Amino acid sequence: MDTVMWIFLIVGVLLACVCIAVIITTIYFFVFTVHRKPTATLENNIGANTDWCKHMDFISECRQWLNQQKSEDVFIKSDDGLRLHATLIKNKSESKKIVICFHGYTSCSTNDYVALSKFYYEHGFNLLLVDERAHGQSEGKYIGFGVLDRKDALRWIDYAVELFGGDSIIFLHGISMGAATVLMTSGLNLPDNVKTIVADCGFTSAYDVFSHILRRDYHIPKFPIMNLTDLLTKTFAGYGYKDVSTVDEVAKTNVPIIFIHGDKDDFVPTYMSEQNYKACASDKQLLIVDGADHAEAYYVNRTAYENAIVAFMVKYAK
Repeated sequence: MDTVMWIFLIVGVLLACVCIAVIITTIYFFVFTVHRKPTATLENNIGANTDWCKHMDFISECRQWLNQQKSEDVFIKSDDGLRLHATLIKNKSESKKIVICFHGYTSCSTNDYVALSKFYYEHGFNLLLVDERAHGQSEGKYIGFGVLDRKDALRWIDYAVELFGGDSIIFLHGISMGAATVLMTSGLNLPDNVKTIVADCGFTSAYDVFSHILRRDYHIPKFPIMNLTDLLTKTFAGYGYKDVSTVDEVAKTNVPIIFIHGDKDDFVPTYMSEQNYKACASDKQLLIVDGADHAEAYYVNRTAYENAIVAFMVKYAK
């Protein structure tokens, strides 16, 4: 075999190895990110580096309060036939106010809202703590990253209006992936009952946050892995990473929005909330909490966090 043939053979083998590596990486990334996983806790949240140990005394106190509340498991059907679950806690004041809460990636709302539930309850709100599709007690094989969940959010809003009446006052609160969910919901045709959205450390799109994670954790450029993983997600999960952008949705909303983010967040970078805030067309506020990591803002500066929400309560939850 002459030298040229050897060169072609070596190049061919190398290209084959590269292709195999790309295929394996694509499948791994798709399974790792989009497939349903066991429910995480604050302490082992996938991908986030937040140190929850320093907050555990407060968290334990709040969890004890939450466990003492009378709650009810409620279920609805999604547009694509999934049985979706939420925990309903009715306020003893028989209030018409309700907050619908959406949790972060691999978590559940009774986990992510263990502290905020008490805050909202003490301000007269009923609590609807949603398990997003493919999380908690909700059905689903594939995680929706807000793209699919925004349609589920509409169903939960309809459920709340039916349960508490046409004069009910609704706040939407989302953390991380839940924040992306409520922001993607903001551009839909919402009933007037929805008065305020609180978006804590939300990303701009599934494509943006996955590209960031590829660079941060794997030191891999987004091409071609993102393109191929996006194709797999469209084929099996029914949506694409760029199908919905929170930036586009908040640009056409009329619902007032509070954007909250920690300046130490490296899981969902702070600039994503800043982009959403800049694009938002409605009454808005941006709160950047110094020293807070991912989803940690409430625990680092509860006063600033609560004051921001209370100001919108006074203005819109009359």
